[in-house]
Amino acid sequence: MAFIFSRAACSSPRSLWLCRRSISTTSKFSHSAIHGSSAIAPARTRFAPSPTGYLHLGSLRTALFNYLLAKRTGGQFLLRIEDTDKKRTVEGAEEGIFDTLRWAGLQWDEGPLAGGEFGPYRQSERTELHKKHVDILLREGHAYRCYCTPQRLEALALTRKHSGQSTDYDRRCLNSPPTTSTTEPHVVRLKAPVQYPPYHDLVYGTITPGARSHDHSIGAYEDPILLKSDGMPTYHLANVVDDHLMNITHVVRATEWMPSTPKHVHLYNCFGWTPPKFVHVGLLQDTQGRKLSKRTGDVFVSEFREKGYLPEALNNFVALMGWSHAGESDVLDMRGLVERFSIDGLTTGNTKVEFGKLDFLQKQYARNRVTEGPGGKEILDAVESQVRKKFGEKYTPYPQKPQLSPFTRTNGAVA
Repeated sequence: MAFIFSRAACSSPRSLWLCRRSISTTSKFSHSAIHGSSAIAPARTRFAPSPTGYLHLGSLRTALFNYLLAKRTGGQFLLRIEDTDKKRTVEGAEEGIFDTLRWAGLQWDEGPLAGGEFGPYRQSERTELHKKHVDILLREGHAYRCYCTPQRLEALALTRKHSGQSTDYDRRCLNSPPTTSTTEPHVVRLKAPVQYPPYHDLVYGTITPGARSHDHSIGAYEDPILLKSDGMPTYHLANVVDDHLMNITHVVRATEWMPSTPKHVHLYNCFGWTPPKFVHVGLLQDTQGRKLSKRTGDVFVSEFREKGYLPEALNNFVALMGWSHAGESDVLDMRGLVERFSIDGLTTGNTKVEFGKLDFLQKQYARNRVTEGPGGKEILDAVESQVRKKFGEKYTPYPQKPQLSPFTRTNGAVA
């Protein structure tokens, strides 16, 4: 189920309330919905972006939900940079992440620059920890070394594809020794179970993987790679190990990661660890039901920032994408969002985004800044910046102080 935010339908406080009630489900705050128990316990959450480009609206929403859950429960919000894929890392992207989060008011309690006892907080600086945990999986028989060349794997996949079969691995290296003294390039693969285990999601309930992880009849096994030939961990391994070692209690992320979750739960079981609580939220879509992308309009936070949108307006806007509350107004600053946030207000399904509501919220917060604080000059400066971009040399700014034209007296009259 998807929910559309419409500017026309939400043009006044009263109609805004009616609009919200008609497009989303509401529920009262529930302690058990946040923690799975009747007592509120501090949640440790994390936002773990990869430095591969600018943060988009979906990333901001993920960071915000993690931040709100931590602050609502008196817990900690962590920032972890998942930079193990050096080929995709973009220069300056990490600094851009820091700057965007600060602009949005999402200051992390632990992470790069802030420090913390569970660091380092860049995954590329934790590779020795990852390798030690790979050794545990190898010793326990949950993983194995694979020496197959890329050429062999490509030929295997091509042959099976032409036959209409699964292109998964054939476990040729399953019985390789867990320890090795050779420098021959290899990867480490997870020995996938016949069926990945079910898991409980605090939004979607119990999830049971439908497909088997391999097909004995043709010798095809999923067996995902955990450690690459360059010694860097893959997402699956680093994600699980780091979440556990950093004492993360809740994993809040988009539903696009749900197919990976059974693998992660299996890894937790292999290590003998208790998995964190999983909270998946739907994807953001345009009004046609397509995944929100650059082709359908602005999607990067930096674009909204450059256009003069206020951080409190953008936060309020993305918070209402897939989350509802029982209050009478959807105009909620950060304090209001923290006070009202609960997991049982999160909705299932994707969310269709109509940017008209952002304009409505922008007007509310701009008015508040002008009437309640010294924010008027900041808003005027932002407006002037946009006018300059649009009109260029044609734009003539007003002088900072009004200048009176000189006058003279002629026969006792002012001329």
